[in-house]
Amino acid sequence: MTVSKSRWPKTDPESGVEDAVLLILEWLGEQGVDAMIRIDAERMRDGKPPWTFVASGGPLPSGLRADGASAHECLGKALVRLRDTGLPVPF
Repeated sequence: MTVSKSRWPKTDPESGVEDAVLLILEWLGEQGVDAMIRIDAERMRDGKPPWTFVASGGPLPSGLRADGASAHECLGKALVRLRDTGLPVPF
């Protein structure tokens, strides 16, 4: 059983979701979800969205991927998709 560490700060919604990315990744790990965000220089050179978020395992019924032109866009899409699967990400 995972014990809540009650260390989650209140984030400023105007500061951008990328300010909370490490907390989101840690929270996902505590739920048994494997997750990462990355930037791909080759995709950037090719004019494709270079930021990618992927997650799988734990309570997710299947793998999840979100791409974006910025970290903010990528994580915003990922949070919507995670919540659509029923995972109540607290950020």
